[in-house]
Amino acid sequence: MTARSRTLGSSARPGRTTRGRGRLARWQAVAAGLLMLAALPMGAAGAAQPGDAWSPAGPPLYVSDYGNNRVVALPADGGQQTTVPFDGLVRPTGMAWDAAGRLYVSDTGNNRVVVLPPDGGEQSVVPTVGLSRPLGLAVDRAGDLYIADSFNDRVVKVAAAGGGQTTVPTTGLLHPWGLALEPDGDLYVSDFVNDRVVKVAADGSGQSTVPTVGLSQPTGLALNAAGDLYIADSGNNRVVKVSVGGGGQSTVPTTGLSDPLGLALDGSGSLYVADGFNNRVVRVRETGGGQVTLPFTGLNTPTGLAFPPASARPGEAGDRG
Repeated sequence: MTARSRTLGSSARPGRTTRGRGRLARWQAVAAGLLMLAALPMGAAGAAQPGDAWSPAGPPLYVSDYGNNRVVALPADGGQQTTVPFDGLVRPTGMAWDAAGRLYVSDTGNNRVVVLPPDGGEQSVVPTVGLSRPLGLAVDRAGDLYIADSFNDRVVKVAAAGGGQTTVPTTGLLHPWGLALEPDGDLYVSDFVNDRVVKVAADGSGQSTVPTVGLSQPTGLALNAAGDLYIADSGNNRVVKVSVGGGGQSTVPTTGLSDPLGLALDGSGSLYVADGFNNRVVRVRETGGGQVTLPFTGLNTPTGLAFPPASARPGEAGDRG
């Protein structure tokens, strides 16, 4: 069975439109695994070419290694890859850090989100109700956690102050995937099956659709300091950039992507892409060119990417292996 011939089957609940069911049938093997928790029909792990160059700089990069049920980190100093000590992960996907250095991971196969404290303590489960295949995560300045609750077609918010879980007011989402937050609290959501990205205003003024052209199954999102939005356009095997202030859409120059999933920015002008079906992570300059493959080993459908906040960077990757 090929990757793109897989369907979600029971995920198409009664009442779905014909259009929605047709799009669900185009889910890639990643999404099939989210439901069935089965072995994914993909290429050999660690398909990156050994001759690819990488010049370490900046913070360590964390990757949710979906097919291997783990999270790994690559130190910025050129050291060896380490495995982050989470317990019992099943098909991890989205990741996010808070300002205190806590790392949140969507434990998708277990329908929960787990968090690892910065002091090397034990992981805990984020208190949520009724999650079904959570994917993307984001944390705002107040420490509130946002979760793309994909099979419930919603985004939920878990207040940092212990105020419980609420549902973010959205309209018409069908399997939301990626999340990204602006400093002012505006939330971007990749609406996977509807081939769009929506923006939910922090002031409660409602939802709007980000002006894009030709998206197909958008997944990961990332915002740079200027407010430009990067979108993993997985169905088109590309990453697109929507410039702030109506500057239009452009395609990030990359080579050979196959189902790009997660995105991350290092704050120093580089964009990182979890190149899912190529079992690798690549880095390109935001200004274009210079694609290299990072020296991760043994990846099996890398899905989420995240950099720790500045407060959590010294020694973070090397101390967690």
